[in-house]
Amino acid sequence: MSIFPIEFATPEYDEAVALRYEVLRKPLGLEFQPEQLAAEWSDIHLAAFDAAGKMVAILLLTPVNDQEVKMRQVAVATEQQGRGLGAALVAQSEEIARSMNFSKMTLHARETAVPFYLRLGYEKVGDLFEEVSIPHFKMEKKV
Repeated sequence: MSIFPIEFATPEYDEAVALRYEVLRKPLGLEFQPEQLAAEWSDIHLAAFDAAGKMVAILLLTPVNDQEVKMRQVAVATEQQGRGLGAALVAQSEEIARSMNFSKMTLHARETAVPFYLRLGYEKVGDLFEEVSIPHFKMEKKV
């Protein structure tokens, strides 16, 4: 597996949007709105590719301020889940965050994903809330 950043508005970005749609949006009956995608131009798009060059996982990093970056839209292809790709992608994103002098990573985890992030050293912050029609927790970690 190879993990590296991809550029906004490229064929790889389009592939990432398709993967995110299949894993995160389609099961909830949601579509991406053009303004949501347009707002991602300044995000860091980190993708994982299998040996054949197929994108199998993606996440976005959105700077919040000088110290904090938010991890968003973490998606691993359904057939690749449970193989450590998500953990490897998160670890790489933490390295990138540190290299850019961020000291804290935050995220909104679906309630079902909280155990995954707890295993990676993230902590729940605050109470359960609803986002995109499903329960989430805010989580964070010092990087």
